[in-house]
Amino acid sequence: MRYNRSVADDELPPGGVEIPNPPWAAWPPVEVAVRLSGVRAPWYVASGWALDLFRGGPTRAHADIEIGVPIGDFDRVRSALPGFEIHVVGSGRRWPLDSPAYERMHQTWVYDAATGHYRLDIFREPHDGDVWIYRRDTRIRRPHASLIERTADGIPYLAPEVALLFKTKHRRDKDEADFAGALPLLDPARRAWLAEALTLVHPDHHWLSRL
Repeated sequence: MRYNRSVADDELPPGGVEIPNPPWAAWPPVEVAVRLSGVRAPWYVASGWALDLFRGGPTRAHADIEIGVPIGDFDRVRSALPGFEIHVVGSGRRWPLDSPAYERMHQTWVYDAATGHYRLDIFREPHDGDVWIYRRDTRIRRPHASLIERTADGIPYLAPEVALLFKTKHRRDKDEADFAGALPLLDPARRAWLAEALTLVHPDHHWLSRL
């Protein structure tokens, strides 16, 4: 099993540099797909962009773009991005890729030194072989084969019910808007999966009554 956990602020790895206003100029999903077209690993567009790909196109502005990849396959994605710096990121700080933070934080940002911008956020996700594991509660698992869906032009994205599960932690305005927009498109099986997962991790969440 490959797993890394979220880290509380009082457990942050030593060192690191604060990045209070990270400069982002994110690649659009189609460019990410082109750059990673040769990667033989189950990667996928995650978060808000995943929900927009499910809905058929952008419905709001996106300040960044995130993808998920099994921890064990991260090096394959990294090798497909020569010429870019890769930073470990978390809690408003960044560390070198070869620092101890790599084992304790799950985010890695792709930095374009030529322009001074971050282009891509890579989530290194826990897994057990071909089975994805929810990093916030290891009881929730799905085979990668059912976790990843594709647009008509082949861009892989995280199943919407799973993308929404990740959005239940913070309850931000954009998360509420994403849920409201995706909910009418969720079939009974998707709604049932999300309701079951929510009951495990956030049994008092207000989305449950709407599912």
